[in-house]
Amino acid sequence: MKTTTHKLTRRGLGGLALGLFLTTGALAQDTVTIGVTAPMTGPAAQYGEAWIEGFDLALDTINSEGGINGKVLEYVVEDSQNDPRQTVAIAQKFINDPKIVVEVGDLSSTSSMAASPLYQRAGLVQFGFTNSHPDFTKAGDYIWSSAIPQSQEQPLLADIAYNQLGMRKLGVFHLNTDWGTTAKNLFVEAFEALGGEIVAVEGYLPEEKDFRATITRVMSSEPDGIMLESYYADGALVTRQLREAGIELPILGVGSIYSPDFLDLAGDAAEGVYTTAYFAPNLPRAEVQDFIRTFEEKYGHAPNSFNAMAFDTMHILSEVMRQYGTSREDIKTGLGQISGIPSVIFPEVSFDPETRRVSGPQIATLVVTDGAFELFKGAE
Repeated sequence: MKTTTHKLTRRGLGGLALGLFLTTGALAQDTVTIGVTAPMTGPAAQYGEAWIEGFDLALDTINSEGGINGKVLEYVVEDSQNDPRQTVAIAQKFINDPKIVVEVGDLSSTSSMAASPLYQRAGLVQFGFTNSHPDFTKAGDYIWSSAIPQSQEQPLLADIAYNQLGMRKLGVFHLNTDWGTTAKNLFVEAFEALGGEIVAVEGYLPEEKDFRATITRVMSSEPDGIMLESYYADGALVTRQLREAGIELPILGVGSIYSPDFLDLAGDAAEGVYTTAYFAPNLPRAEVQDFIRTFEEKYGHAPNSFNAMAFDTMHILSEVMRQYGTSREDIKTGLGQISGIPSVIFPEVSFDPETRRVSGPQIATLVVTDGAFELFKGAE
């Protein structure tokens, strides 16, 4: 495991943080530390890198505006490689470190859920902001998530496929992981309940690159549309190879394909692909537009949903700590009581204390038009 500590931003803070450095000899007494479990190396490293961009941008604002009631917010990153064995070891390390007040991560629900029982027994909140497995928060009252569970998202996708896009016979590609298989099963169930037919289902491993034989098998079943239960990197490869094979069927992807990187990797093949998002750059809310502007100024490229989720996570947790305190128990209590937090992903954030999930999320349908994700306004 590789450990990295991010205390302050790379662009400088305001007078408060600078004053803490000048007037105290022990910064540790004036910091609040979040433990992050993230894939910084291995096949999923690009997602960990996206998190760091979002976290650091959030720290720019949080610390320049006073931190956590005068204390500087920092985070410590442990590299999990998105591996359940690593997340368990990291959990033991974070639990035994009294300066860690809350844990964030890991990327996949499988990796995160392996460590959940440890966090629950120790009374340290595990905040899984990309963990959409329906069972993730069921491990106990210290397990929280701002991710929309697949049990909620997949029926919405099925409705979009059947009612908005007019698909009736679908071929489904899915990551052959716990996340991908769960998502696929929930989508299939919801689509068939609407009256649709799933004519082919093909799983693939995260490291696969050549989908030509899989595409041939799917197309032999004569679907009228394609569903992708994918992340953006593998989803882009499937999309490119579908179009290279001359297949012009409509493609719908789960919201995790929503990323400028999907557009770059898929190239012209991305044109006309549908997906969903809780965050989209053309939403007019001030929080969205301010985030996009400051992100592009800092990094020189457009943000994706993983950047936005990471950015929101730091702001959600910082607001909880400002209002309710920074002990491990304070944070658990505060998550169950706080409401109305401004957010990039959602109009505002509050949590259902029973499910420990975000209350009342809203979703938008997007379509790639002229090389950009645009809000889908319905068939012409």
